[in-house]
Amino acid sequence: MSMAAPPPRRRPSLPYELVEEILLRLPPDDPACLLRLSFACKAWGRAASQPGFRRRFIEQHQHRPPPLIGFLHNWEDERVPRFLSTTASPFSLPAPDRASWLALDCRHGRALFLSESEGSGAQQLLVWDLNTGIRRRIPVPPLHSSYVSPTAAVLCPADGCDHRDCNGGPFRVVFVFTVYRLQIMYAGLTSVCVYSSETGTWSGALKKISHRSDALKFTCHSSLLLGRSLLYFMSDRGFILEYDLTSNVLIGFETPDVNFDPIFNLMVAEDGGIGVSEGFSSHLKLWSREEGDAEWVISRVIDLQNLLPPAALVDAEAEVMVLGFAEGVNVIFVNTVAGLFTIELQSERVKKDLLPSIPSEDVGDEEGGEEDKTVDEAQQLLDKGSNTIKEGGFVDAVERVSHDLNAR
Repeated sequence: MSMAAPPPRRRPSLPYELVEEILLRLPPDDPACLLRLSFACKAWGRAASQPGFRRRFIEQHQHRPPPLIGFLHNWEDERVPRFLSTTASPFSLPAPDRASWLALDCRHGRALFLSESEGSGAQQLLVWDLNTGIRRRIPVPPLHSSYVSPTAAVLCPADGCDHRDCNGGPFRVVFVFTVYRLQIMYAGLTSVCVYSSETGTWSGALKKISHRSDALKFTCHSSLLLGRSLLYFMSDRGFILEYDLTSNVLIGFETPDVNFDPIFNLMVAEDGGIGVSEGFSSHLKLWSREEGDAEWVISRVIDLQNLLPPAALVDAEAEVMVLGFAEGVNVIFVNTVAGLFTIELQSERVKKDLLPSIPSEDVGDEEGGEEDKTVDEAQQLLDKGSNTIKEGGFVDAVERVSHDLNAR
C-alpha cells in the first residue's frame, strides 16, 4: 500500500526587515512601482503602510534630486490643464474642474490654478496639495479693473525645508499683474503682491515697476525660482521680471537682443544664475546673464541631431519648441514634429514619447475636509491613470502659447 505524498512545504516568508529594505530601495521617480509592490501580498502591504516607512523612504533618497513625475500645462486649443507623466508607470494628476481653471505654476508639491474670468465675478486662485489632495481657494487681491492676463507662483517659505515632505505646511503665493497707463502711450505698470497661508492675507503694499511697452500679458510661461527667494516671470513678449521675496525688490529687464522674433524660456544657467533657452530647427541655444554688466551671452549650444531621432528633425523649417524647465533636476521639455521629449542638460540624456493624460476632475478635498486614503481608491487612481494615458491625444507644436509647468 503506497503512502500519500506529503503536502508541499510552504516557502518561508521573507523577514519583515528584509522586505522593508527592498521597498526602501525602489526608485523614487516611479511612485506607482511602490504602490504595485504593496499589493503583491499582505506582508509587503503592511511594510509599506507602517507609520515610519514614509520617513525612512525620504531619508533613503534625500541626497538625490526630487523626482520629476510629470509636466502640467494648459492644452492650447481647449485652454484646460493637462498632465504629461514622465514616470515609467503613467498615472493621472488630480485637477479641479478643467473647464473653469488655468494652470499657472507647480512647485514644492503644490499646483496653482487661476479661475477663468466670467463677467464681473471675482477670480480665484486654487492651491492644490498634490500629496494630500487638499485644496485651498484664495480670492485674488483687489485690483484695478483693467489688469490683463496675470500670473502667479507658489512656493514653500519654511526655513531649512528640503521640500520633500512639506505637504500641509505653509506656503506663499506671489501674484503678478499689469495695468495700462492711459496717460502714457505704450507704457504699463506691473505690480507684485504676496499671499501668506499663515496669516491668510495679501501683503498690504504692492511693489510696482514701470516699463516702456504695452501691458504685459503672462500666458506662455511659468515662473522660475532661484535659491530660496529670487522669483522670475517672463511675459509673452519676453520681458523678464525679477522679484526678491527677502528684500521686496522688483526689477525688470529684456531677453537677449536678436534680429528676429525668437521664443525664449526661463531656465537656470550653468553658473546657477538666470538663463533662457532658445529653440531652432536642429539645435538649442542656452543663454546666461552676466552679473557685472548684465549682458546676455551664449553659454552653450546643444546639437539636437546627436540627441533626437531623425523623425523629430525631419522638417528643416520647423523649429524645436522649448516648452518648459524643471527646477532642481535641470531638465528641459522640447516639442518636435515627432512628439515631446525631455533632455537632461548635464548628461544630455533624452527621454521620448511622453504621453498626455487628461487629469481627473473633482479629486481631493477642500481644506478642512477629510481625505480618504483607502487602498481601493489608490488602486482606482492607478488604473484610471493608465487608462487615460491610452485615451489622450498629443500636444501639438503650437503649445507655446500655454503655460508649461513641472510637477515635482
